[in-house]
Amino acid sequence: MNETLFLAIVLIPSLIVAIVFHEVAHGWVANMLGDPTAKDLKRLSLNPLRHVDPVGTVILPGILAMTGAPVFGWAKPVPVNFRRLYNPRRDMMVVAAAGPGTNIVLALIGAVLVGMLLPADALAGQPLSILGFALFMFISINLFLALFNLIPLPPFDGSHIVEGLLPEGGRRAYAKLRPFGFPLLFLLLLVIPWLFPGLGIVERFVLPPFEWAQGEFLKVAHAIAGG
Repeated sequence: MNETLFLAIVLIPSLIVAIVFHEVAHGWVANMLGDPTAKDLKRLSLNPLRHVDPVGTVILPGILAMTGAPVFGWAKPVPVNFRRLYNPRRDMMVVAAAGPGTNIVLALIGAVLVGMLLPADALAGQPLSILGFALFMFISINLFLALFNLIPLPPFDGSHIVEGLLPEGGRRAYAKLRPFGFPLLFLLLLVIPWLFPGLGIVERFVLPPFEWAQGEFLKVAHAIAGG
């Protein structure tokens, strides 16, 4: 099988599951905390077509993966009306944390499945089966999506958490960054590394927390496999 096609077959379903559960978690927690906007718009469904953005969920991550660039993407954001939340400042932080938290839970489920379904030698550097590779990618995608969304730049989940922790004046100043969130991210992760590869922005700031988290979840798999 063509390597690119095989990678797409493994990556795209894992990415869709990770993003759909991430978005539904936002809406589900918002509904629990008083805002039924997502529920009213039928965005609590696990139907991927309600959440997938063709460019942000499929095309851009695929291009980035094939070119060796940092892989990131987005889905159609689940609408949340913070004014309808019981405690807007606190509850918005909880709603924001629900998405990355769900991805961490999914990564943990993936680690448990690795430990239960793969032989111990598969966790000790031996060549992986298709199932093993798919599960490792599922863990990696969910961890990366969780960490990526905790970046404290608007409109990512981390920005809502930071905003909720700031005093009123700081919150207003921080909110002014919202129109520049995506341009700043592209600048930091794609443009600057391309223009100045020696700076090592991705290697120094993006990969270390991801690789650390990946190692910790593989330790869980090892423990379950009896390694």
